[in-house]
Amino acid sequence: MGFKKIVQNFTFADAILKDSMDKNRCLIRIMDIANSIDWNSIEAVLTGHYQVGTSKEGADAYPPLLLFKGLLLQKWFHIDSDPELESQINDRISFKKFLGLSLNDPSPDHSTFSRFRKRLTKNTMDQINSVILRQFEQQGLNINEGVAIDARLVKSASRPVSNEKLEQLREKHDSPEGRLDKNGNPKKFSRDIESDWNAMKDDPLFGLKEHASVDVNNGFILATTMTPASVNDTNYLPYCTVYSRHTQQPIEKVYADKGYAGAPNRQFLAENEIADGIMRKNTTTAKLTDFEIERNKAISKVRYIVEQYFGISHLHDDAKRARFTTIAKNKMDCWCRQAAFNIMRGLKILRLITV
Repeated sequence: MGFKKIVQNFTFADAILKDSMDKNRCLIRIMDIANSIDWNSIEAVLTGHYQVGTSKEGADAYPPLLLFKGLLLQKWFHIDSDPELESQINDRISFKKFLGLSLNDPSPDHSTFSRFRKRLTKNTMDQINSVILRQFEQQGLNINEGVAIDARLVKSASRPVSNEKLEQLREKHDSPEGRLDKNGNPKKFSRDIESDWNAMKDDPLFGLKEHASVDVNNGFILATTMTPASVNDTNYLPYCTVYSRHTQQPIEKVYADKGYAGAPNRQFLAENEIADGIMRKNTTTAKLTDFEIERNKAISKVRYIVEQYFGISHLHDDAKRARFTTIAKNKMDCWCRQAAFNIMRGLKILRLITV
């Protein structure tokens, strides 16, 4: 068992549609993307982590790069589900060309995309995003001069429930009878029991929290992850800083709002020789000086770029609500969005594609 041999043959349908394809703006844009990225380096990462079975029986697997490109299309074109992705690939010439399929080749089944996503790991996606960012660095873009860190709330994919009800659901899920069906097979539990309520009494939300770091020069997403909504933002400054380094260039400065102020974070930055760009806040014993107020204003003008990413995610990616009911799946969704976002961002900055 190996990978399918995907050959993009020039078919009779291609000949008939050639004139219309030459004027297809979506196809032109997608092929600009296809021709501007070194896919071989991404494929090398995928094949290193995505092993096929050794059995001689059964159908060959789809190449992992084809399936990964499908997940990119899903993000770029705001496709809500894997069945819809399959349908769009079968319907759109541009999608088939990007994936390397001939017009008469059917799309992989939607379950194939789901299984592929489950097999991806954080390590794989970290390496892929590093490969993408290094490609843009080689074309002259500085990545790590400054990193802005922030967090945003994301509504749960399930309806909100009280803390009491949530605890009951978790106890049921953890019990033997709650985990297995009558045939002894693991139950498919569709209710989100990993989300919780955020700590803000004036603006309660049941869901998750995305912690992210963004390159202040170009707006690339450098790191992202998901936690329950009640987790304190300040705990994730070290995580976002460590996972922001994708190139040989060291991180020079970290920018963050007052929520990240505190001795542990400042000590972490000092120990790692990273400049402190965390805003100061009033304390019970001392108010901000004029210098500190002006410093906060200057930091605010730089760190807005991470809020810009959150705004784009809300408006265009419908990311204000979680797509899945488990944190693990939502993390992978974030990492796929990170790769798709960074590819598009870099190509737009370099003017290799039309906006």
